[in-house]
Amino acid sequence: MPEAVLSDSVGLVTPQTLHFTDPLPLACGQALDEYQLVVETYGELNADASNGVLICHALSGNHHAAGYHTENDPKPGWWDTCIGPGKPIDTRRFFVVCLNNLGGCHGSTGPLSINPATGKAYGPDFPVMTVKDWVNSQARLADRLGIEQWAAVIGGSLGGMQALQWTLTYPQRVRHAAVIASTPRLSAQNIAFNEVARRAITSDPAFHEGRYGEHNTLPRHGLMLARMVGHITYLSDASMGEKFGRELRDQAFKFGYDVEFQVESYLRYQGERFSETFDANTYLLMTRALDYFDPAYETNNNLAKALEKAEAEFLVLSFSSDWRFSPARSRELVDALVAARRKVSYAEIDAPWGHDAFLIPTERYSRTMGAYLDRVAREVGV
Repeated sequence: MPEAVLSDSVGLVTPQTLHFTDPLPLACGQALDEYQLVVETYGELNADASNGVLICHALSGNHHAAGYHTENDPKPGWWDTCIGPGKPIDTRRFFVVCLNNLGGCHGSTGPLSINPATGKAYGPDFPVMTVKDWVNSQARLADRLGIEQWAAVIGGSLGGMQALQWTLTYPQRVRHAAVIASTPRLSAQNIAFNEVARRAITSDPAFHEGRYGEHNTLPRHGLMLARMVGHITYLSDASMGEKFGRELRDQAFKFGYDVEFQVESYLRYQGERFSETFDANTYLLMTRALDYFDPAYETNNNLAKALEKAEAEFLVLSFSSDWRFSPARSRELVDALVAARRKVSYAEIDAPWGHDAFLIPTERYSRTMGAYLDRVAREVGV
């Protein structure tokens, strides 16, 4: 790997596996008696542990947010464009933490893990998780790392929901929260997309009611379809048109139902690749956590009332072409924060890539994030 590539990133990183033995009560009424979290950290924690930044991942994300695991890695972590020396989340100033959430399939305890009660993989018996459950487990992680208060909790999409939940469950443990391309709750349309994806998985003959591991098979076809549906919603009409248009693979109609258009080929490729690396039970769990998230549920749908608990300052960012979590949903959150008399900064970024825009660097996006986090860094003296 060229030295210039490594110098522009956090370099080579090694995940850590942390074990927790205190039972974790869950919103569903069950508990995890013990569990593990896979974590990556970048930068150095300062003497008073005031420069910690937590990165919360989205549905298909994981702990590998920046840097490279080996010198032969073809690409870095999923948010390497934002995390690193001189980048908006500057690892010369911050100690950055990212984990694979409980229920995930990249090393943290989840459906693929062994259930100590049975000696077999949890599979569909792994308990349903909520965003609040994740935040509670992340608070225990912060305790383990010696971080009493995060300088900032940052996340996009489902990660933004976690950042928001942190400010409500542990208001004194968060100085700033960055909620990016997210929403205070899903619309009925979003829940419907998630249900179609789940149905694609559960109707696959290889699913076996979630016990596909016991049958030595995988519901690849269903997971592929679920990812294809999801991927369509992450892109904008303009970005799909610019990338593929109506281009044919072989420049001629075949008058059949196999792949003819480039966009069809792209979606199948994305779906097939995803089905080889992601667990179907985890996908079901993650989408249901999205569905359940609603901070206003306990305040009779009064979001401003719910947000009065928060003590953090907020950065809320949306993207003009994001129709999955549209700017209107971010403005709904901003209006509620203003009504709750919380400090909030808001920007709508003009970007053509749809929901995926929060993963793609643009000048205004990078400048806005960088300027806000520069203020955070100066507040904590780094």
